[in-house]
Amino acid sequence: MSVQSAQKTAPADTKVTPMMAQYIEIKTANPDSLLFYRMGDFYELFFEDAEVAARALGITLTKRGKHQGEDIPMCGVPVHAADDYLQKLIGLGHRVSVCEQTEDPAEAKKRGSKSVVRRDVVRLVTPGTLTEERLLDAGANNYLAALTRLRGGSLGGDAVYGLAWIDMSTGAFQVSETDDQRLGADLAQISPRELIIADNLLQESELRQTAELAGGALSPVPRAFFDSATATDRLAHYFGVKTLDGFGTFSRAELSAAAGILSYIEKTQLGERPPLDPPTRQAGAGRMLIDPATRANLELTRTLSGEKQGSLLSTIDRTVTGGGSRLLASRLAGPLIEPETISGRHDAIAFFLDNEIMREGLRQTLKGAPDMARALSRIALNRGGPRDVLAVSEGMRAVQTVLDQTGHAGAFPAEIAAARTSLEQAPHELGGELARAIKEDPPLLKRDGGFVAPGYDENLDELRALRDESRKVIARLQADYSEELGIRSLKIKHNNVLGWFIEAPTAQTEKLTADPGRFIHRQTMAGAMRFTTTELADLESRIASAGERALSIELGIFDRLADAIVAAGEALKAAAHGLSILDVSAALAKLAQEEGHVRPHVDDSRAFDITGGRHPVVERALKLSGGETFVANDAGLGPQNGAAHGCIWLITGPNMAGKSTFLRQNALIAVMAQMGAYVPADSAHIGVVDRLFSRVGAADDLARGRSTFMVEMVETAAILNQAGDRSLVILDEIGRGTATFDGLSIAWATIEHLHEVNKSRALFATHYHELTALSGKLDRLSNATVSVKEWNGDVIFLHEIVPGAADRSYGIQVAKLAGLPASVVERSRQVLSQLEEQDRQSPAESLIDELPLFAALTPTAPAATEAPVPDAALEKIDTLNPDDMTPREALEALYALKAARARSNTHN
Repeated sequence: MSVQSAQKTAPADTKVTPMMAQYIEIKTANPDSLLFYRMGDFYELFFEDAEVAARALGITLTKRGKHQGEDIPMCGVPVHAADDYLQKLIGLGHRVSVCEQTEDPAEAKKRGSKSVVRRDVVRLVTPGTLTEERLLDAGANNYLAALTRLRGGSLGGDAVYGLAWIDMSTGAFQVSETDDQRLGADLAQISPRELIIADNLLQESELRQTAELAGGALSPVPRAFFDSATATDRLAHYFGVKTLDGFGTFSRAELSAAAGILSYIEKTQLGERPPLDPPTRQAGAGRMLIDPATRANLELTRTLSGEKQGSLLSTIDRTVTGGGSRLLASRLAGPLIEPETISGRHDAIAFFLDNEIMREGLRQTLKGAPDMARALSRIALNRGGPRDVLAVSEGMRAVQTVLDQTGHAGAFPAEIAAARTSLEQAPHELGGELARAIKEDPPLLKRDGGFVAPGYDENLDELRALRDESRKVIARLQADYSEELGIRSLKIKHNNVLGWFIEAPTAQTEKLTADPGRFIHRQTMAGAMRFTTTELADLESRIASAGERALSIELGIFDRLADAIVAAGEALKAAAHGLSILDVSAALAKLAQEEGHVRPHVDDSRAFDITGGRHPVVERALKLSGGETFVANDAGLGPQNGAAHGCIWLITGPNMAGKSTFLRQNALIAVMAQMGAYVPADSAHIGVVDRLFSRVGAADDLARGRSTFMVEMVETAAILNQAGDRSLVILDEIGRGTATFDGLSIAWATIEHLHEVNKSRALFATHYHELTALSGKLDRLSNATVSVKEWNGDVIFLHEIVPGAADRSYGIQVAKLAGLPASVVERSRQVLSQLEEQDRQSPAESLIDELPLFAALTPTAPAATEAPVPDAALEKIDTLNPDDMTPREALEALYALKAARARSNTHN
């Protein structure tokens, strides 16, 4: 049954109960979310909400009476466990309206015995508006983002997009302006949990697909949320200022997005105002552009299966605080392109490498520091409890300890000095007040009381003594009555109906009934009678009021401390950010020391020279497994021989030999260098990479009607249309998803375009050996191959990248290693032998000279001779002396002989 059907006119003999009428009214006002309707100690759900929640949560679906002749579906969750259920519902993409009782049940009774307690929705819970500690990932930002589009803008073109994103759990608030080309990459960098967008824009399929790729829940809102004409006034009103000039200069699109996100907050928080920082403008041009496909291919923060474990982030994260982990993830998501700022981050790492004792002491202190920024946000939203106040107190204690630990270091790098300044300016007096006020291990909820430390408030201590010692007082009074009346079995008991009373066996109550003025009869039981006295009633009143007054004093103390924390919010958040910076710098120093990373040299050149580069994730996995050592490799893609632009490496070799690993490791080294980390290499000189593109691996997109090959072509098209001479391009097996000649042609033309038009630094891995001949025609193209060794029909991978070209793919050997039946492997060899004998294709060198493009770009090749070519392999053997050769030289000579033999067979 739906709420809509419940609203239909009921039959004459059907009555709507007052409670159900209230529920239907509230649900009608919140149709797009599941309604958690508070009833005592449970949140109840009814009608369709109950059916949806029961399936999602795996809880029992029951019923509660009838409505309009039909059973009312119902399910419920305990209030004390609501966070766990909310987490699951939000994770499944649901929105939840939390409906609380807004008056005391005793007040409702005054209006009549059948009056319903007033209730109202106090909060709309969505993925991007979470603040509860149990619902959040401590190491990841929980961004709510807004996207809007205006015609015209500072970036030029027909349309400009405004982006705004906040993390309500910390108060971070940023805006930027972007365009069609950057939109997908900018959204991927933010990686919002929830994206709000005007409902009319979601009707455009291409824009909707771009928004969906960001990975968060989409929340359509009315266009009026993004009204740019009133945006400035709405922002100024929210932050209580007359003008936004003090916050910086913003474009119309940025103001529109910022106003839209504030409107959504006001809608979902129902009057509560998160302690947001003033908006700051993030210039998209100041960060390396990494599109969604590249982020996925490189597994920067998540693996292709969606897991954090196994990603680059999980591999390099040595932080010990939630704030530090979030800052590290943010830096990894948006590497910088300003060498001076990058160098400043490297200076901070170098400082902690030089001061190891200080670093380890600092990390030990930070390990015990709570998440002060998120605790502050909950307190400001009136969702905080005693443990959040304690978190701020312990956070301030950590601030002071860190200052003491780093105070004797002398000169600091700029980044560490700025972090220490924010710690010095923190409200230390408030920290001391909180430390005195809140006891260790306080309760979760302030309504439970018992969180103020003994000795903080004298009146509170007195009331607590009376409350807590009441049983001793009652026991003494019971002993006095028993002795006075001579009734050893006399007891003083308590229940919720009578309160405190005296109980004695009926046979021994003569003395009590003989003095009715003192012992007032209350109740006769089977075998016992109950009485009270003026003395006992007075004591009961004082005990009851002591507990209430004690709780009232505690709540007042909590409110006063919470107000002080909110008032100092800006300084507290700055201190929390300072701790995060120190955590990240120390953690990256720890990583560099443990894994042998080096400081890269990053400048404005076009260089890309890596010596002894390694893949950080693969190397870490090999260490943990206790297996083989990772084989390091060099990469030189910078300008050479006076060229103005970087090189392209064309890499051939069999599958499983390590081509994809080599490609990815160089991209990851660039990302790590520009995020401000040391890199896994012996040395690294990197000219700033402004855009990183990666097309590695194969996957389809059936939901959008795209085959594996189509996805490959779309991603390749994006690279060729956007890459420039400062870009780094990683391409693997372009053209393998279609017929051989089609694929070869596409790969061929792609290399030409990269070389002649994009002029990018690039690594291009391929199985099309015909492409290796291009190195003779394209001056910035170099051939490289992965070394392998063939032994008794098997292939051994050496994982070394060396100059030259592979003469074959070793596909059959790899298939044998994969476990194909022996009969299939043998038949494959027979077929391959027949195909090679046919020699149906012309040599790649001749094919190049026949193409018009290269005929125009390169000199004409000398005419081919028809005379037999001597067997160069046999001639070469005569010059070799095996006794004088190292194993490496012998292996290289073997490759040279095979290549010479292949050339001889081709011409003869």
